[in-house]
Amino acid sequence: MSQTITTTDKKPAPRPDVVGGHTLSMFVNNEPGVLMRICQIFARRAYNIDSLVVSQGRDPQFSRLTLGISGDPAGLSQIILQCDKLIDVIHCYEHTPDDSVTREMALVKVSVDSGEKRTEVLQIVEHFGGKTVDMSEGSMIVRIEGASDKVDAAIRLLTNYDIVETVRTGKVVMARGEQST
Repeated sequence: MSQTITTTDKKPAPRPDVVGGHTLSMFVNNEPGVLMRICQIFARRAYNIDSLVVSQGRDPQFSRLTLGISGDPAGLSQIILQCDKLIDVIHCYEHTPDDSVTREMALVKVSVDSGEKRTEVLQIVEHFGGKTVDMSEGSMIVRIEGASDKVDAAIRLLTNYDIVETVRTGKVVMARGEQST
């Protein structure tokens, strides 16, 4: 018995009391329970973690967390201060588009039952600098990478076709110039 789960990629309408699009970078000790303690800070302040990427640092005793967040604008600076106070957090920093490079990647599986649809999908993917990573008679998987708004725009155009699945990485961020992330 198989179970099919259908999801939509449509986002709810933005609320004026909620700030979105903020990106935090944290450098933390690579220890069990650190992520849970960080998430509790966000939950207590009614913030949502929209994307989360965690990876081991160059030194395996540390990890880097990149969080895309949304919530009440009044609580953002308090969250950063509270995260910085956690023992296992080395530093927590908010990045803006001016001081950092932010990218994400999406894999999108599209059902293409005709040559015409396949050609149209390939044109969209090419326009956004994407790549085809898998192709069969009835479907294809494409990879789109770049800034979040670019990935959003590509997915929005692909919704005119039969999207079977979408998987996104979440944001990764690196500070520009000499500043450390």
